[in-house]
Amino acid sequence: MTFAADRGLGGPRVAFSLSRRRGTAVQRNRARRRLRALFREHAADLAPGRYLVGVRLAASAVTYQRARAELTRLLLAADALSNRGNNRP
Repeated sequence: MTFAADRGLGGPRVAFSLSRRRGTAVQRNRARRRLRALFREHAADLAPGRYLVGVRLAASAVTYQRARAELTRLLLAADALSNRGNNRP
């Protein structure tokens, strides 16, 4: 995940990158929906800026709980959470 802080934005801007190697269109779309849901869980705590999330594993191989834990870890590492105390896994 890449994060570029931008206080000029009204909120976070999120983009996802999934190559065709990561499964069928149905699997990639399912992964995008899952990622959007995970970002919604953190919406109130996300710092304004641009987020680019690349998916490396096959989307169907990752559980929701594992994806949640990994996204939280990445957001904490990027210092992209404004209210970090409530988001520790």
